[in-house]
Amino acid sequence: MTDSTTVTTRGRLDGRTAIVTGASRGIGLAIAQRLVAEGARVCITARSAGPLEEAVSTMPAGTAICVPGKADDAEHRAEVLARVADELGGLDILVNNAGINPAYGPIVDVDLGAARKILEVNVLGTLAWVQDSVRHPLGLVTRGGCVLNLSSVTGDTPSPGIGMYGVSKAAVSHLTRTLAAELGPTVRVNAVAPAVVKTQFARALYEDREDAVAAHYPMGRLGAPSDVASAVAYLVSDDAAWVTGVVLTVDGGLASAGGTA
Repeated sequence: MTDSTTVTTRGRLDGRTAIVTGASRGIGLAIAQRLVAEGARVCITARSAGPLEEAVSTMPAGTAICVPGKADDAEHRAEVLARVADELGGLDILVNNAGINPAYGPIVDVDLGAARKILEVNVLGTLAWVQDSVRHPLGLVTRGGCVLNLSSVTGDTPSPGIGMYGVSKAAVSHLTRTLAAELGPTVRVNAVAPAVVKTQFARALYEDREDAVAAHYPMGRLGAPSDVASAVAYLVSDDAAWVTGVVLTVDGGLASAGGTA
């Protein structure tokens, strides 16, 4: 396992610029750090300014900027794209990592207000970022860029307690394939679908029972944010120039063993 902050720069993304949403910590931050390590400059977003500024400080000076705001807010998206155009020269890579899951328990009991919010942020927010990014005059269409969405293995296989989240991620996977069909050949659109990754966001899925959960994985451990970042770095690079419409499972072999997240 390689820490994304120590990867030797290979230059696959030299001269590229990226937006990574939900990137003040966890998977989003690991992705941003990996893209920078491969030569990109990034704009990271999340709700709170303090954690974002701390995240920027983990990357070399001049490689990252941050814009706080809500991922599903149109004014925030406009501000981010304007900053990227003005300060980074335009957009090549959009990573839709922001997501929420405020509901835990059987889906039949889910509060419908919470369900709507999950869909608004995880699905409609993802779509809105793509729409705005392809319409911007210095956006993805003009520069022939790519989109990477964060899905989840629970979008394919139901997982206890996080049913509505799984429904939203199933929609993200299908949205990814649909956008790939519509936006090619100019813009590539792919997704990664992780199983349980050791982050604060997923803590409820493994806390106090990590060994028992990891025992279901053929690789013998839970995922690390750097595992997801490595897959993302491939899919947004020219090494994946003929890859679009793919939802890449990153699950330590869980699905092959018949397990669920």
